[in-house]
Amino acid sequence: MTTDPLDTLLAEIRACRACSGVLAHEPRPFVAGSSTARLLIIGQAPGSKVHASGIGWNDDSGDRLRDWLGIDKAVFYDTSRVAQMPSGFCYPGKGDGGDLPPRPECAPRWHGRMLAGLPQVRLTLLVGMHAQKRYLPKGFAPNMTEAVRRWREAPAGLFPLPHPAWRSRMWMARNPWFEAEVLPELRARVAEVIFG
Repeated sequence: MTTDPLDTLLAEIRACRACSGVLAHEPRPFVAGSSTARLLIIGQAPGSKVHASGIGWNDDSGDRLRDWLGIDKAVFYDTSRVAQMPSGFCYPGKGDGGDLPPRPECAPRWHGRMLAGLPQVRLTLLVGMHAQKRYLPKGFAPNMTEAVRRWREAPAGLFPLPHPAWRSRMWMARNPWFEAEVLPELRARVAEVIFG
């Protein structure tokens, strides 16, 4: 049995302790994938439930994201099809308005190598403003809502999405075009990439 060449890098990322002493808790980097994955999800940072379980999107946000994508948990967690790479690999802790932003050390340290290890990726979902700021062209949109509204203009292979936190229900109510226009196209693209 051959080993996936990405496995060594994933083990390195999971063993990373660059944030030791900065976080209020022990670092527990989260990342998932294999070199055969065709869909990549770049989110913000793991939440407290992901930190506790070690399973990405293992919360209400994950349920909402899977609904948006039109796939079930079995497909979502099949690393041969779907890779997950947060903007910050460790849970950053709580701030005044919710979780703190992703730690800045992670993406420069790991993202380039991770992307190089995912040669089959055909669609990358940029979930939330942190992923969008890093991967959409500078000046693409003034805010997350406009980035998502301009999804058709995103560079090939990139698809900006809002973060599916509980607040997204209110956001969707204010932006009905997302459910009417974006979600059908998103589901079609995801199905094509994963099952096509």
